[in-house]
Amino acid sequence: MVDADQTFVIVGGGLAGAKAAETLRSEGFTGRVILIGDERDHPYERPPLSKGYLLGKEERDSVFVHEPGWYAQADVELHLGQPVVAIDRAAKAVRLGDGAAIRYDKLLLVTGAEPRRLDVPGTGLAGVHHLRRLAHADRLRHVLASLGRDNGHLVIAGAGWIGLEIAAAAREYGAEVTVVEPEPTPLHAVLGPEVGQMFADLHAEHGVRFHFGARLTEITGQDGMVLAARTDDGEEHPAHDVLAAIGAAPRSALAESAGLELADRADGGGIAVDASLRTSDPDIYAAGDVAAVRHELFGTRLRVEHWANALNGGPAAARAMLGQDVRYDRVPYFFSDQYDVGLEYSGWAPPGTYDQVVVRGDTGKREFIAFWLREGQVLAGMNVNVWDVTEPIQELIRQGTRPDPDALADPSTPLASLLT
Repeated sequence: MVDADQTFVIVGGGLAGAKAAETLRSEGFTGRVILIGDERDHPYERPPLSKGYLLGKEERDSVFVHEPGWYAQADVELHLGQPVVAIDRAAKAVRLGDGAAIRYDKLLLVTGAEPRRLDVPGTGLAGVHHLRRLAHADRLRHVLASLGRDNGHLVIAGAGWIGLEIAAAAREYGAEVTVVEPEPTPLHAVLGPEVGQMFADLHAEHGVRFHFGARLTEITGQDGMVLAARTDDGEEHPAHDVLAAIGAAPRSALAESAGLELADRADGGGIAVDASLRTSDPDIYAAGDVAAVRHELFGTRLRVEHWANALNGGPAAARAMLGQDVRYDRVPYFFSDQYDVGLEYSGWAPPGTYDQVVVRGDTGKREFIAFWLREGQVLAGMNVNVWDVTEPIQELIRQGTRPDPDALADPSTPLASLLT
């Protein structure tokens, strides 16, 4: 039984933190709940930053997890615009940037991730951008609109999900877009070459130019403004703005300085947590982008940087903090929208983990489901413009099913019939 005198502190003002606070109250916790975020904005969801809000199709207020008044109504104490700079595990307190200390009985770290920076000359120019925070999206909306009006050029470093979603948004604004990517296809590290090529074709049809097998080496400019982007194979691309979309790194420095166990950097890093999202300190938990969870289904630690992980991980950690029996083993899930293509991906199957790709449907019409298999076992599935199939896809993965490949590829065979 949790004592009403206890104080639970949440460090991180994103979706995971806000949903954790909500869950603590909905589960009946009557102690103090303190949520600390280093941004001045109230907790918000990140998908709209590269989708609807970036495109101007959603209002700014639509991104927030709760109405501003909800926090006072739920008796959740907010400390916004104030970073936590240290954790004193012996004193069970966190220290804020202004020197104040806040004691905790249980602590949840949902510090998220930060965009990886380009390490090339010219990154200090005014036209070099990243997208991670709401303030970044505010700025980028104006940039894309301006590029569209003036027939300007945007160079994007990286053909991952963020890079492609911003490429799609920039083309909808009317900007010229070049994507520089060291791998041979977009999303190579996630989808492999078989399905990645579909995204290359999709964007090429909408006027995006790709430069594969190359990396940016320099951004040139004049009077503080971007003029061009150069690559390691000697090419030069005209550019008025450059976006770095080369991945994100977990914000685990706070945990590291406190002596908490971290996951291997080669596996994506982050704070190592058990199945109940508890760190190496029994009174400290971690969830969301920063947490590396031992996932028995895939036999490895997974650090998942997607909306669903924050949405579900925050509440799971909150319940574990309350002493409930929690086992966080959800199948990873994410979604994306690009032009007229919507997709959902479930599972985990990076290149090297699978030996077969089975496609059900019509890739030419971009209405299909792709499955990644290892020795006949379904590791992951992605439905493209095919809906209401996430549940059976995830169940195929969770059951370790080895369906007949011909039946798996046959759209007339219900997926549910392939379950054991």
